Amino acid sequence: MAKDKKLVEAITSMDVDFAQWYTDVVKKAELIDYSSVKGCMVIKPDGYAIWENIQKELDKRFKETGVQNLYMPMFIPESLLEKEKDHVEGFAPEVAWVTHGGLEPLQERLCVRPTSETLFCDFYARDIHSYRDLPKLYNQWCSVVRWEKTTRPFLRSREFLWQEGHTAHATAEEAEERTIQMLNLYADFCEQVLAMPVIRGRKTDKEKFAGAEATYTIEALMHDGKALQSGTSHNFGDGFAKAFDIQFSDKDNKLKYVHQTSWGMTTRLIGAIIMVHGDDNGLVLPPAIAPTQVVIVPVQQQKAGVLDKAYELRDVLSNFRVKVDDSDKSPGWKFSESEMRGIPVRVEIGPRDIENGQAVLVRRDTHEKTTVALSQLDVKVGELLDEIQKHLFEKAKAHRDAHTYTATTFEEFEKTVNEKPGFIKAMWCGCQECEDKIKELTGATSRCMPFKQEQISDKCVCCGKPATKMVYWGRAY
Repeated sequence: MAKDKKLVEAITSMDVDFAQWYTDVVKKAELIDYSSVKGCMVIKPDGYAIWENIQKELDKRFKETGVQNLYMPMFIPESLLEKEKDHVEGFAPEVAWVTHGGLEPLQERLCVRPTSETLFCDFYARDIHSYRDLPKLYNQWCSVVRWEKTTRPFLRSREFLWQEGHTAHATAEEAEERTIQMLNLYADFCEQVLAMPVIRGRKTDKEKFAGAEATYTIEALMHDGKALQSGTSHNFGDGFAKAFDIQFSDKDNKLKYVHQTSWGMTTRLIGAIIMVHGDDNGLVLPPAIAPTQVVIVPVQQQKAGVLDKAYELRDVLSNFRVKVDDSDKSPGWKFSESEMRGIPVRVEIGPRDIENGQAVLVRRDTHEKTTVALSQLDVKVGELLDEIQKHLFEKAKAHRDAHTYTATTFEEFEKTVNEKPGFIKAMWCGCQECEDKIKELTGATSRCMPFKQEQISDKCVCCGKPATKMVYWGRAY
């Protein structure tokens, strides 16, 4: 059993050092490995399988709203990037440049895409002519490069995977409707698939996307009380269209500028899943997203008929993502490993179980064990997976609600930030000076102005002047 314990002992307790716990989990669960390129990660098969499930589910939901996939080049000419002033200024510190092609210097530097708005705009300017060409509802799955100074696996890396949706519309109303529609799609996905509750709202002007009229966001709370921006949707209005001269002939035969949106989610979501649901034994994966939903562990597999029965049960459970751990490791090691990897349900089957026509089910989230008749195994496993999915969401929501506080004075705000990690709901006057001061003095940033507004008080928590919005604040990743 010493070996069985060693796997878990290698994980730092989350209450002792949350950052180290996170690093231990992503490494020990074999989600990533470090690469020879500083700030870039190798996403290993188990980590990539989670991303594939995210991709599959999101892609289906996108297409149900009429979105089509395409692919843009990864290089952006410098002259193209500079067409939208706010946009280029927002991304300039993070841009990686290509200056040579082979041995020859390039006549114009090429940016390795940090995002693809300018490429889509350049394309739209040639592709959109008439109102009949609209709307354009596109998405691409790709990687982007942002030269981050401080990196952490999944949460912040110099190259990461994502999807970026880009749409063009005839009217401002259509663009705003699409912007909100995609934000709600993201929120529903996080809550229904990732079992991760989120706050929906609008970013302040200081925090909005470079070049956008408005940025909407979903914010999640991690186990350590820090916020994580989990998806954003941007309304560009006609600003990019004017910069790139994207015009169309409307029904009245007049030239008009299109209105655009952009929206994205990234592999950062994998980090969110880890930090919302994980525990000191490793990953805890929601069944809807888990690469393996059920692992069958044969006990005393060297005895006649045990492995055969395990393979038979695998066929019985073929409606789920199931595997048999038939390695030559001890059962105790297999139990620890399945917990480390976050597999939602473990099925234990041994000679005595076979004799009694039963198996033992163990759920990853609560470690609760139940004995089930083999004739009822597929039904019980299905019910258990549904229960786990629901329980993980309810547990995460209860944690978020228990770590959401209110503050009506700056002293109360500062004390809460320092002593009670979590979301803080407080009123704001709308001035960036107050937003900057709060960040400078407390390290907390505005996470969003929620769609569901509350009147906590009538005064700004910072300056005491009349308040215009209730804001969620918090320290964040």
